[in-house]
Amino acid sequence: MVSQEKGGRFSYLDHLDCGRCAKTYDADVPQGLCGCGAPLLARYDLDGVAAACSPQRIGSRSPDLWRYHELLPVSCPEAVVTLGEGMTPLVPLVRLGVELDLPQLFMKDEGLLPTGTFKARGATVGISRARELGVKRIAMPTNGNAGAAWASYGARAGLESLIVMPVDAPNIPRAECAIAGSRLYLVDGLIGDAGAVAAGAVANQGYTDVSTLKEPYRLEGKKTMGLELFEQLGWRVPDVILYPTGGGVGLIGIYKALQECMQLGWIGPKLPRLVAVQASGCAPIVKAWEERAEVSLAWANASTIAFGITVPKALGDFLILRALYATEGCAIAVDDSDILAAQARLAALEGAFVCPEGAACFAAAQKLRASEWLRRSDEVVVFNTGTGILYPDTVRVEAPVLGKGEAAPLN
Repeated sequence: MVSQEKGGRFSYLDHLDCGRCAKTYDADVPQGLCGCGAPLLARYDLDGVAAACSPQRIGSRSPDLWRYHELLPVSCPEAVVTLGEGMTPLVPLVRLGVELDLPQLFMKDEGLLPTGTFKARGATVGISRARELGVKRIAMPTNGNAGAAWASYGARAGLESLIVMPVDAPNIPRAECAIAGSRLYLVDGLIGDAGAVAAGAVANQGYTDVSTLKEPYRLEGKKTMGLELFEQLGWRVPDVILYPTGGGVGLIGIYKALQECMQLGWIGPKLPRLVAVQASGCAPIVKAWEERAEVSLAWANASTIAFGITVPKALGDFLILRALYATEGCAIAVDDSDILAAQARLAALEGAFVCPEGAACFAAAQKLRASEWLRRSDEVVVFNTGTGILYPDTVRVEAPVLGKGEAAPLN
């Protein structure tokens, strides 16, 4: 349980509104999408937050993501379902920075969170709010890691979960779902095919749909990545943030954190340039950005080693693109071979074993520096969204076998 300080409310959630048409909704009952089909966004009484809270007060609290509770949607501390998530390290990458000619290169390492990925942030907030609103059963499609996180936090909250993922999803997230007791199904197809199965359970079996952006609160958990980063930098922003982008909730959340912190006066007017990183085998946001479009088109025959960002058509694509345009950022695609090379190089130089999605961002940083879109003077933060240990198949191990008592040969 998270403790509450004397004075002030635990949350200053006020209402929900549509990210597209701005229609407002009651936040005190479970909500899905807007009637127009777009995601709903949580809105807060920021005047109340400003009066009750400050960066200095936050700094005195426990080092977890619930330190930002005024800007989170759970109304009382007793409802919080936590496994101790938050405050992941911001790691300077000196040796890799020299190689890439980016002397101010940092990694925000989300691989140290419970269940091994940034998905724990969305799960702790989404599950907590779902339980507070009386939800008993949840269903979702996933490429793996989100399902593992929601199954785990759902188990801790006593909720039933139904998780559907493509049959090609990594094995370890499957195991995480299974051991947490969820109803797990594998589908011969992609995330959209898994979504159709989950939608059937929602329509016919009384499950609540917690798919990406089909409920408003996963985004609020992801938003804390931005809040943490700004706090770790002394309540300022870097020049550039690179983020692996599939459904895009993390990038949308960081942009939402920027907007809220600017309105609160916690950070200045400077905006970091946001970079959406995708794989060449599934790059609908990149194509839309290159065409200056407002929405993306579904990507045909999507395939990449970075399975977590294999999302042919993101529900919140217009929100992702809006964030890129507003911050003068960009979208970039990288090849699978470059992703694996970047993963190996980071481990060899810095000792960090990152997930393919995070490695994609380092490959993108290399390309952007070579094109001079990234300047040598830029302070650059790359988000690694998960531990590489979840993806053992990305590493090929070749080592000689020695007999008992046999010495390693001299070089």
